[in-house]
Amino acid sequence: MHEQALEEAAGLLAAYRTKPEPFDRFPPHLVPATEADAYAIQARLARLREPGRAIAGYKIGCTTAVMQAFLSIDRPCAGILAADAIHRSPADVVHGAFRRIGVECEIAVRLGRDLPPGGVPYDRTTVEPAIAAAMAAIELVDDRYVDYPGLDAWTLTADDFFHAGAILGPAVTAVPDLAAVTGCMTIGGTVVGTGTGAHVLGHPFNAVAWLANTIARHGEGLKSGQVILTGSVVETKWPLAGDTVVASLHGLGDAEVRFL
Repeated sequence: MHEQALEEAAGLLAAYRTKPEPFDRFPPHLVPATEADAYAIQARLARLREPGRAIAGYKIGCTTAVMQAFLSIDRPCAGILAADAIHRSPADVVHGAFRRIGVECEIAVRLGRDLPPGGVPYDRTTVEPAIAAAMAAIELVDDRYVDYPGLDAWTLTADDFFHAGAILGPAVTAVPDLAAVTGCMTIGGTVVGTGTGAHVLGHPFNAVAWLANTIARHGEGLKSGQVILTGSVVETKWPLAGDTVVASLHGLGDAEVRFL
């Protein structure tokens, strides 16, 4: 896609973030046809939404079999975390501020050093020294679409792959074996899903390596201090106003959000 089309596509998505009606689809000339198109639109969308602000981190979607089956997408996809959408647990969130709010149970990591594009290809062993801390997390996702199953993966990626926010639990600097971490999500005290870190591409560090390699193809690198949501170990759930959601990750603690 040429520059004008990329800017137009990003502007359209930015406008829909503030409209009451859901996004249907791009007009044909703005549909991202490639990975490069999708991430180029995403980067421009971030600059429109938070001019001059550094990227706070990334979410990675579809890193587990349960989420790939849920969305019928067979590969990971990344989105950008906005700084003003990251909340510390326990958090209160206004349910009505979203079109259709969903929650996911995740292992998050915080980087303690850069992973620059020049370091590719990254793998689990080469990203591990960059991990400064891990934490339990709830990703907030928003179904802001007329019919998301009818949208292609690159369109969803351009719009940050459903991302709407994150609730982060306390940071654990003595990071345990994240593949062995078991996760459980409850809504109103009822268990709605369980999973393990090994479900995330075999190990959450593999997801970090995938992300570093992917954004490097587009000239970007991961930065020290950024937070990465490595992917949900349970299928997305759709809480109601008044619900309290808790993601419990053994060895990492809890993340909690109450929907007002």
